[in-house]
Amino acid sequence: MSSAASAVEGPDPVRAGADISRLDPPGRPSGGPVLTGPVLTDLALARGEVDRSSYLRANDAWLAEAWASADTRVVVAEHGRAQCEIGDEQARLLFVSPSDAPDGIRFLLGVDDQSTAYFGVAGPLPDPPADGARAVPLREAGPLLSDRDAGLMTEAVALANWHETFTHCPRCGSPTDPFAAGHARRCPVDASEHFPRVDPAMIVLVTDADDRALLARNALWPERRVSILAGFVEAGESAEEAVAREVQEETGITVRAVTYLGSQPWPMPQSLMLGFRAAATRTQIMVDAEEIAEAHWYSRAELTAAIERGELRLPPPVSIAHRIIQTWYGSDLPGSWT
Repeated sequence: MSSAASAVEGPDPVRAGADISRLDPPGRPSGGPVLTGPVLTDLALARGEVDRSSYLRANDAWLAEAWASADTRVVVAEHGRAQCEIGDEQARLLFVSPSDAPDGIRFLLGVDDQSTAYFGVAGPLPDPPADGARAVPLREAGPLLSDRDAGLMTEAVALANWHETFTHCPRCGSPTDPFAAGHARRCPVDASEHFPRVDPAMIVLVTDADDRALLARNALWPERRVSILAGFVEAGESAEEAVAREVQEETGITVRAVTYLGSQPWPMPQSLMLGFRAAATRTQIMVDAEEIAEAHWYSRAELTAAIERGELRLPPPVSIAHRIIQTWYGSDLPGSWT
């Protein structure tokens, strides 16, 4: 579902002698601490350089002064897109001044080390200012942006998506009003306060005793497109329990030795992807035929050959799935879809 950097170095936590003898029976995650393993860094949408400056969100005088400053930079976001200049290997996020920003809900993104304030506006995108600039979705721009721009666009898209969809109080149905510099909404009738929703979802690479990787095709995807398994964490469930449940529900495979790797926001519209590795204790695949159309085990050589024959395409670099597969594969991944 990240920048195509080199694979994270470190041993495979399953094949490097992780002690699984004290874990719960197959199909259940460990009841104790999650096993340590390689941690993913530099994920495309988990980067940033601008301090979010949450302590300023209630300072109305400072917010007004910052918005009036010609030095302030504004990101306009609409339906998951923002204006960018796109090249072959890099992109640049385009800003407007407060005076040129469209009407829309305003939110503070943060303040950088040079005291420059950044705001976002959920509103209609302006016309591109120059050739080579266009409205770009976060999925496309994310891997190409600098750390600063990737963090700003991800935050702006996440908040804009929330404001576009959460407009009324869930208690009484009254229209809500933004406050806290656009990081919350309040009902004027019952005074209830509401904050941006984030849905935790787990995503996991399952490997077997021969270090083969389990890849699957969602029933809604076109032929050849595959990825690792993912699903939402349910109410009253830990992320590790969600890993075991989703893998078993979708493929019939049971796992243990669940290992946390890292997380990445995925504000399309409001998910937080929690990345894991897990070891299979049963390898016979029985897909549910509803969410998963097919699933297969692949060695590295088999995966490479299938991609070279045009039989498979892997997740794009913006996704945490891409990077998790990369940690297993051991080098840059070929054949990603865009």
